Amino acid sequence: MVWEPQERQAAFMARGEDEALYGGAAGGGKSEALVIEALRQVHIPHYRALILRKTYPQLTELIDKAERYYPRAFPGVKYNSSSHSWRFPSGARIIFGDLHRTQDRHKYQGHAYDFMGFDELTHFAYDEYVYLRSRNRATGPGTRVYMRSTANPGGVGHVWVKDRFVTAAPPMTTVREPVEWVDPEGTRHTSTTSRIFVPATVFDNRLLLEHDPAYVHRLASLPDAERRALLYGDWDSFSGQVFAEWRNAPNPDRSHTHVIEPFRIPESWGVWRGLDWGYSRPFSVGWYAVDRDRRLYRIRELYGCTGRPNEGTKWEPSRVARAIREIERDDPNLRGRQIHGIADPAIWQSDGTESIGSIFERAHVYFERGDHARISGKMQVHYRLAFDPDGFPMLYVFDTCRHFIRTFPALVYDESDVEDVDTDGEDHAYDELRYICMANPIAPPERPVEVIRPYSPLDTDTDVGYDHYAYFRR
Repeated sequence: MVWEPQERQAAFMARGEDEALYGGAAGGGKSEALVIEALRQVHIPHYRALILRKTYPQLTELIDKAERYYPRAFPGVKYNSSSHSWRFPSGARIIFGDLHRTQDRHKYQGHAYDFMGFDELTHFAYDEYVYLRSRNRATGPGTRVYMRSTANPGGVGHVWVKDRFVTAAPPMTTVREPVEWVDPEGTRHTSTTSRIFVPATVFDNRLLLEHDPAYVHRLASLPDAERRALLYGDWDSFSGQVFAEWRNAPNPDRSHTHVIEPFRIPESWGVWRGLDWGYSRPFSVGWYAVDRDRRLYRIRELYGCTGRPNEGTKWEPSRVARAIREIERDDPNLRGRQIHGIADPAIWQSDGTESIGSIFERAHVYFERGDHARISGKMQVHYRLAFDPDGFPMLYVFDTCRHFIRTFPALVYDESDVEDVDTDGEDHAYDELRYICMANPIAPPERPVEVIRPYSPLDTDTDVGYDHYAYFRR
């Protein structure tokens, strides 16, 4: 036998949904399942399949797997190295493609693929996935049209992939989404699309564990964030995560968590309002209470998102101002209070017309210019997320602030500026938090600085040479 699926791979390959995501951790046999799945219809002459990675160099491993299995399963199959495609004896083709830049999606314009596979889906933006989904259509009679993807946590697409597949329903549960359209004669049609998440970890890959028993040990020895993501498939922890300190594990005493249940804010506490403006991208308004210890509480939010990842509602500033006034009039924690507004200074820029900041002022919603220092602001957020010796942070978030909780933990580092957040991600709630933190700065947590001693194999202290608190001194 050329290849036989393991139990978890077979469960993934047996699904009938329009879309399926497989994986969530390292070593689950994701890539092999995807490469083999593309073979399902190669007996049909007009069948076309597309398997994608973000860049061509990343395709090498997939092409190597195809070279291992395709010729053995289908003698006579030919590989074209210039087009990175396989032509089968029937005439069917499987193409290995890349999408390095978003604009590269147009090279697939006008194409049709019965099967489409994304390897490491979290490397792709939502707009890229949606556009290529429009290329997933029948090339002729008798083919099944569907999409399959694999992924590990992390990457620029982490938020939308998690929302679409992982948290949309429990694992192995079909999500059905209604679809409506009107034909040229005016007749209304309804249908549904379906998708599912099939989780897998290295523990589902018996062959890998037999061939390389130490692989689990290597995953277990990774730093905490990478270990939780790659060994256990934890979608709240991953490599490249900017704010790895974030914890969403509500406790009755509010220790060792940043997410808490709402409560009535004392009248003596100050209240701030932050704004990160957006039109085609989401705008974010956050309200923060400040207690007597200068601890921040995110108590309310107004987030201008259509429901599609990182897509703004295109509200005019006056409409946003009206919504702010209504919230501050009706919310018991905000009604009648003096509220200090702070916003991105860019809203006062003008190209000869009235600035966004001026429109807010005319609507009686006032903001001061925020400090836009990105690295200093990021460090202030780190300081506030840090837990003190008793497990209490300097920033809490009400569990009703779902957009902050959804987007903030998924922020990743910029590839070209490794100290800063990748602004291609959904960073809007973070940006208005940053302005609030810069307006209410705190000192770094007081932690002892360990003396770094040269490593010696005779030293029994396993922590020698490791500076636990170096990131506080960046």
